[in-house]
Amino acid sequence: MFARWQQSRCDAYARGVVDTTPLTRAVDHFADRLRAAPQSRLQRGAAAEALGLARQLARWAQELEEPGVEPREMPDAGMFAAADQITVAAHDLAVVIPSGADVDDAVRLVEEAQKRAGV
Repeated sequence: MFARWQQSRCDAYARGVVDTTPLTRAVDHFADRLRAAPQSRLQRGAAAEALGLARQLARWAQELEEPGVEPREMPDAGMFAAADQITVAAHDLAVVIPSGADVDDAVRLVEEAQKRAGV
């Protein structure tokens, strides 16, 4: 697993480094808002929205890392883990994302999910 991660990092440098700062900032902001949200807000759908985003980002990263392999689904670890799950998924995607345009698309996904979550 480490060798695959290390190879993906080398591949990223070979094709040029992509600035993923906008993605990590957007997801860190969303995660902070989730952590500060009351339990009632999480129960009303914010946590489910975050889990949906985490699954989407994780699937995207897996498809980039292992094309042609069926992506594994991120499990539901509970509403209090949703912030951590989007953070992990986005940071995994940031390692392998191929272009600035893809970063922009990912940021848009994060921002839309945050609006739907109401946090």
